[in-house]
Amino acid sequence: MNTISRTIHAQPESPTEPFQRWRWTLQDLDRLTETGIIPEGRNVELIDGELIASSAKGNRHEMVRLALHDWFRRHLDREVAYYSEPGWRPDGSTYMEPDYLLTPSVPKPHLLSGREVLLVIEISDSTLSYDLKIKLPKYARLEVPEVWVIDAERLVTHVRREPAPAGYAFEATLHADQPLTPHAIPGLALRLADLGLEPADVT
Repeated sequence: MNTISRTIHAQPESPTEPFQRWRWTLQDLDRLTETGIIPEGRNVELIDGELIASSAKGNRHEMVRLALHDWFRRHLDREVAYYSEPGWRPDGSTYMEPDYLLTPSVPKPHLLSGREVLLVIEISDSTLSYDLKIKLPKYARLEVPEVWVIDAERLVTHVRREPAPAGYAFEATLHADQPLTPHAIPGLALRLADLGLEPADVT
């Protein structure tokens, strides 16, 4: 940690704390990637100054992601664009890789602020706790209007709307046979049960 921080000038937290935590920046993340310290293809996010490496994505994650990709390709209007793991930089200090980012069709969608996007979708297998406890609160602070966290094993979707500093005011949990309709795209409705998927055998 000390060698890396000296090289890229990460900023220490308050010196009054009994231990030091290093606050990383987007420039630090870019340098780490350019120098190969973070290997190519490694999923790393920058949230509130912390670099977080996500777990490898499992088969269930990819099955749901590809099924959604095919559905969006066939049903989304031209005015709405969707991006998979886009490397989103919603402000000057955050880098996130949501599974899907739905936005208006505009140049440089990866630089849109949270309030400008239409919908964020996270697909979770081994990352469910991280997505619910770390990423959802961050999306709320970024003022993302709506987030879906899809449990890839059970095909249950945790829907959040109405962002506030303390989290989302609206919460719902929908099963695979219930329609999912983005608030910002009212003409679009999908059911996970219609994607040719079934819940995994989870005990």
